[in-house]
This record gives sequence, structure tokens and C-alpha cells, in this order.
Amino acid sequence: MKKLWQKNAELDKAVEAFTVGKDRDLDVLLAKYDVLGSLAHGAMLQAVNLITEKEWSSLRDALREIYRQIEQNDFTIDEGVEDIHSQIELLLTERAGEAGKKIHTGRSRNDQVLLDIKLFTRARLADIVTQASGLFEVLIQLSDKHKDALLPGYTHLQVAMPSSFGLWFGAYAESLIDDLRQLQTAYTIVNKNPLGSAAGYGSSFPIDRQMTTELLGFDDLDYNVVYAQMGRGRVERIVSQALSSLAETLGRLAMDITLYLSQNFAFISFPDSVTTGSSIMPHKKNPDVFEIVRARCNRLKALPNEIMLIQANLPSGYHRDLQLIKERFLPALFDAQECLNILTHVLPHIQIRENILEEEKYTYLFTVDAVNKLIKQGIPFREAYRQVGKRVESGAFVKPNALVHTHIGSKDNLPNRRLAEIWRQVRDGFPFKKVAEAEAKLLSG
Repeated sequence: MKKLWQKNAELDKAVEAFTVGKDRDLDVLLAKYDVLGSLAHGAMLQAVNLITEKEWSSLRDALREIYRQIEQNDFTIDEGVEDIHSQIELLLTERAGEAGKKIHTGRSRNDQVLLDIKLFTRARLADIVTQASGLFEVLIQLSDKHKDALLPGYTHLQVAMPSSFGLWFGAYAESLIDDLRQLQTAYTIVNKNPLGSAAGYGSSFPIDRQMTTELLGFDDLDYNVVYAQMGRGRVERIVSQALSSLAETLGRLAMDITLYLSQNFAFISFPDSVTTGSSIMPHKKNPDVFEIVRARCNRLKALPNEIMLIQANLPSGYHRDLQLIKERFLPALFDAQECLNILTHVLPHIQIRENILEEEKYTYLFTVDAVNKLIKQGIPFREAYRQVGKRVESGAFVKPNALVHTHIGSKDNLPNRRLAEIWRQVRDGFPFKKVAEAEAKLLSG
């Protein structure tokens, strides 16, 4: 196996296989980001005269050609090559000659993989925000559409007060706003440039870290080179915590849907095209989609703790332990995307049962309305509460006509327009345009 660090001695094959782990499989995901980082690093090397203009011209052309290969899914890590960094450098040397051996000047695989992971994560977070926007819009549309369809509200899984499908859908839309805020905070921490920290202690070359920061569209850089290396694992944990918040929202929604689909509730249904059946029970319509979303979200919620435990008791500097984080973290970003996509796809097919609250078992949902009606007649709250409670105990309670809930955020005054405004404000705070322009310039400018 070809290694950037190898000198003369051969590494034991068992040790080699164990230490490389799943890197070669996962590194393909990082390929185009490794090229972007090399384009910025190479431009900087030329600007500070560590490579010539002629060398940079051939390296730049080769890197852009490799990027196009990756975009066309015409790229693999060759058998016997250790990782993506080795593969890119070998291809550069094949295409640009001796200049290809200079691209690693002033950097280490440590800051290279830090950069690749940040660029990859930044791109995935942009996709997640786009997909979350799609789900948010579906939830708001369903909330508006079903704002007058009443639904039992529960506390302790006991019938409590009247709710509505408008409130239910809108609650998950607002939950997504706070998830978006957490993703924005995580994005801000991701969007800092570690390149130039090298192995964690900087470089004696006169590298220009501000230049690579601007070329890659970062908002800022990780200034202290030791801290930049301490960011490995820390960044993934912070992003995972934001993902776990999103997973909490999606998993709870999936659980509600699974519950409401059951015959004991029967509040909603879906067409056969989005449910599955049983091999022996002809009547079954199973909510497999939502159960898998629930399970994937539970796995996402476990990820921050897993990353924290991998990092437990590590001193400063790089340690190979951190490699294991990549195996869990990179797929988790796709898990979040897929859960968002499938919910956005199936939720518009939901069918709402009307007139649920007309059933006798929901009579006591209206006890609070009865108390409030007495209060409006001048009876103190405690006395009104006692009177209604006594009617319930004696079986004499008769539900009143439901009172209109006028305050903002209640079932009869949904704040959906305001929620949509807040969503746009938070979403537009991400610097996606700046990043896209910087990357496009690296590839064509």
C-alpha cells in the first residue's frame, strides 16, 4: 500500500489493515473537497513563491481535471493506495510531473483531513437546510389546510384539552426553526479554516492562511494552530448535537404518526402506496417508513455521546482514535438528509379523519372550556373548577360548545405567517452564496 509517510520499512499487513480501517471507503466522499483544498493551498504556495507560476499552472489544470472526474463519478481510490490524500497526490504527480510532489509543502495530512471534513460537512449542512426548508413548507401548508380539524390533546397520554391538526403540524414547523438555529450555530463553527495548522504546530514556511481562508469562502480561520487540531472531533460533536436536535423533532413526529395511525387512535391514514403489509395478516397497513425514521433518529441522537466518549481523556494534539469518528459521522449527515427527504415526500399524502371530537370518549376534553365559561360569568376559578369537577364525578357533565381560543399560537389563531417569516430570516443568515461563489472561482477562475 502506497503511503505519503512511508520511508523504507514495510508495515506489518495486519497492522496496516487494522489502522487503515474504513478510510478508503469513506474517503471517496471527501474526494472533491480534497481537490478544493489543494486548489486553494496550491494558489497560496505560488503566491508566496514556494512553487513557480509554471508549476502552479500545471497543478491547477490537473486538479480541475480530477475534480471533473469526481463529479462524473469516474473516480476511485486505487487498490494499494492508503487514502484520498495519497490518491490525489499520486494523480497529480502522474499528470503534472515533479510539481505534483510539491503540493504537500506547508501542510500535513492532519490539517488536510480537518479541512476536507469541514468542507464536506459545510456542503452537507447546506443540503440539510434546503431539505429542512422543504419539510417546513409542507408542515405549514398542512397546518393551514387542516386548521379547523379538531384533534384530542393529551397529557400523560390521557385526554386533556381540544387541539387541532393545525396546531399539531404547526408545532413541528416551529420546532424545525429552533433546529435550524442550532444548525446555523454549528455551521458557523464549521466555517472556519484549519488549513496551515499542519500537524498541529504550524509551519516555518511563510504560508498565507488568510488567503486560503478567503479562497475557500470561509468566514474566518481557526487562529491558534494547536486549537485547530483540537477541533478534530469537537467540530463533529457540535454538528452532531445540532443533528440530534433535528432528529428529536423528526423522531417525535414519526412517533406521533405511528401512534395516530394505530386502530386505537385512527386519527389519520395513508394510502397503500406509502405503507406496507403483513405476510400473513391481510388487513395490515404498517407504518414502516415512520418506524425507520424513528430508529434512524434515535441513532442520530446517540451520536454526540459516542463522539464524546471516543474523545474522552485525549490530550491535545492528533491521535488516531479520532479516525473512528469519521466512520460514524459522515454517514450520519446522509441519514439526516434521507429522513428529511422521505418525510417531505410522504407527509402530503396524509389523510385526516374529520369530526373526531364528536365521539363520546372525548367529552371530558371540554372541562377546561366549561370552567372558563363559568369564570366569564364572574365565578372565581377555584369555585368554577370545583363545580365542573363535581359534575364529572357524578356523571352529570355536559360538554359546552367549544370556546374560541383567540390568543396567538392557539388553535384558532395560528401564527403560521410569522413562523414562515422567521424561517426565512434564519435560513437567509447562512452564507451559502458566498461559499458557492468562492468554490466556483477556485474551479474556473
